[in-house]
Amino acid sequence: MDFVQNFPFMSILISLFSGPLCSILDGKRAKRVNTAVITIIGGLSVSVLLYVVRTGQAFVYRMGHFPAPWGNEIRVGVLEAFMAAFFCVIMLLCMVSGVREREEQIEESKQNLYYVMVNLLLCSLLALIYTNDLFTAYVFVEINTISACGLIMIRQTGRTIEAAIRYMIMSLLGSGLLLLGICHLYAVTGQLLMSNIKEAVQMLAAGQQYHITLMVALGLMSVGLAIKSALYPFHAWLPDAYGYATLSSSAILSSLVSKGYIFLLIKIFYRVVGFELVMESKVANVLFVFGIIGMIMGSVNAIRTDDVKRMIAYSSVAQIGYIYMGLGLATEAGTVASIYHVMSHAATKSLLFVAAAGLTDASRGEAHFIHPTRSTRQWKGITSERCSNAEQKAADECAHESKDITGAAYRNKLAGVAFTVGALSMVGMPMFSGFISKLFFAQAAVGHTHKMLPTFIALAISTVLNALYFMKTVIRIYTPVSEGIGRKVSVKEQPAKSAALVCFIFLNLILGLNSEPIIRLIQGGLEMFG
Repeated sequence: MDFVQNFPFMSILISLFSGPLCSILDGKRAKRVNTAVITIIGGLSVSVLLYVVRTGQAFVYRMGHFPAPWGNEIRVGVLEAFMAAFFCVIMLLCMVSGVREREEQIEESKQNLYYVMVNLLLCSLLALIYTNDLFTAYVFVEINTISACGLIMIRQTGRTIEAAIRYMIMSLLGSGLLLLGICHLYAVTGQLLMSNIKEAVQMLAAGQQYHITLMVALGLMSVGLAIKSALYPFHAWLPDAYGYATLSSSAILSSLVSKGYIFLLIKIFYRVVGFELVMESKVANVLFVFGIIGMIMGSVNAIRTDDVKRMIAYSSVAQIGYIYMGLGLATEAGTVASIYHVMSHAATKSLLFVAAAGLTDASRGEAHFIHPTRSTRQWKGITSERCSNAEQKAADECAHESKDITGAAYRNKLAGVAFTVGALSMVGMPMFSGFISKLFFAQAAVGHTHKMLPTFIALAISTVLNALYFMKTVIRIYTPVSEGIGRKVSVKEQPAKSAALVCFIFLNLILGLNSEPIIRLIQGGLEMFG
């Protein structure tokens, strides 16, 4: 066995033990440990990726000396190594961008606990990516959930605690359904390793045995993971969780946490039951329908909100709908498009949250924007109620006292450019990763008898809705305002956040302009996946 084959297990182990280590350190030392851990694991993941690409085949790493069904193992191919490296890059940039906000919004005595949660979250994501054992995956799903709740509520405001409780309730429902599905599979197969379960399922399906049990198990696991990843209509916890958590937490939650559950679901489809059973059970059709509904309703809710962070959060509901629509096509092309969109959404959503934080900094902490029709009525109300018989000039002064993100792109130029790039990507403009995602979704649907037309219609409607709320926001932040409104933020004032924004912009452009080798890598990974 080559030494590099130890790296995936070492990555999980390093992140797992760095959590307790951070708990006994102060906040500053814990931050250094966390940064070092993410960087080291990212380097190990890149090494594994290069090794697997060079050898051209996946490898299995057995933990301990016991074979199935008692033993546990890791299975690593191109896709697993690539996603692990990509997740580490995103997490590192999210952590770097939110240093100042964490110091301001989290009590000094609890900052080390934040890094405990981040390390455990990274550990759980790596385990979900690498594990070849279904019950081990469930264990780390729970660790992922607990860590995410900690990231939400560590800010300790009423809204974050409420959001964490709502998230926990929905996640427990999803976890329960997932566990029931695993129990059903174990009852009829006697196996927990994914590859062994697939062999047993194929034998049972060929002999027409336990057909209903297999359908129920697949349905329970699919619905459970869909709930945990906030597929519409199981998204009620998401806007508050993303909108009121710290910057790093919002960026990590939106870009990575739900993607771990989606990646596990893809592994279940390919490595546990096979797509033939997925198509036969009609689970794919259900995911397809709810994915399309999520694409539309997530965007509708985003249009209706007046807070930029909540708007980005509702946009995540729509983008998760895209991913499930692609999985619902039940084809390799649809899965490739969904995996690519996982990456596109992770890079773009992190960019948007960090850019939005920069815009709110330039607006003295205010994240609201005012719709033109509402603002007209509001200023009329101010003129009549607060300024009574004063001249129009006095009314204008009352209006200017209001805080919102109008003109914020002039006060923080880099954040304005970054938000515009993220918005254009979400809308689907050429050059950006969002355009490539929508293009591949459309190509995947071509020739599909019953799903091609609904896919095209959903893509068109969702794109128009995306343009409505993102372009409205871009226009708002570039609307000129009087001098003295808000405060100017320079790049030198926030070097870490500025560097992260530049990296996110380049990452988005790389995904958009150099998508072909990435798609080939995903396709090669799926060939090794089964």
